[in-house]
Amino acid sequence: MNAKARQLELLNRTVRDLDRDLNVSFEFFPPNSAAMEQTLWQSVERLAPLNPSFVSVTYGAGSGTRDRTHSVIKRIQAQTDLQAAPHLTCIDASTEQLIDIAKDYWHSGVRHIVALRGDLPDGQSKPSMFANDLVSLLKQVADFEISVAAYPETHPESPNAQFDLVNLKRKVDAGATRAISQFFFDMDAFLRFRDRCVAVGIDVDIVPGILPVSNFATLKRFAALTNVSVPDWMGQLYEGLDDDPTTRNLVGANIAMEQVKILCSEGVNDFHFYTLNRSELTYAICHTLGVRP
Repeated sequence: MNAKARQLELLNRTVRDLDRDLNVSFEFFPPNSAAMEQTLWQSVERLAPLNPSFVSVTYGAGSGTRDRTHSVIKRIQAQTDLQAAPHLTCIDASTEQLIDIAKDYWHSGVRHIVALRGDLPDGQSKPSMFANDLVSLLKQVADFEISVAAYPETHPESPNAQFDLVNLKRKVDAGATRAISQFFFDMDAFLRFRDRCVAVGIDVDIVPGILPVSNFATLKRFAALTNVSVPDWMGQLYEGLDDDPTTRNLVGANIAMEQVKILCSEGVNDFHFYTLNRSELTYAICHTLGVRP
């Protein structure tokens, strides 16, 4: 059976074929306005009853975003039963600052951190610290559960796929608990990446990152920056829907559900949803897949 026929055969499987419970986690980002803050907390409240393994909150460069991330994390810790996992980057902070942040999180009850290198600031050509260094540092501070990033289609700055695998292996060897993948739409690319991870001795779960797409034009721009391939068939599905958000949402939900079905048939049981702080699509997808309160 060739690759196209195999993909079609997998797509024909129904939701009823999902005969085991799935584990899900959700990603949010810190709001920068009152309206966005309201949307975020409505989404957290809507998705919390689905009992996710954890919820992560992203983290950008600069202390302002760092403080907003910390504020969201502390509120989740205080007002919900969710396990909150802040993103933490090492590109814009000293070792002493990172130690202080980690200690503060631990004392706040945070036990899980998503450790990332972070984007290089303008004018800086080479980082002074890498994600594996951050993982090692966090493990010296406390026994954190640590998630790291993985790139099935390679990181935009990576010279080749092998370079990415070596970096991921370093992060795992430093103490990472799991790897969460960049979003993707090429199922075979993810599965080949997972096989290569096993081949080089990476023995943690590679959790696929699932992005429900409601705006195809925005996706295309973001994918171009993150080295994610967008198949032609996706563009065809969104044709003529520029002024029809309801149908776009239905299309995006269907694509995400098919991704989960295919990956589940290949033995994947954990899925990380990039919610973009909106709950509607993610909730509908999880409900259809049997992840319910």
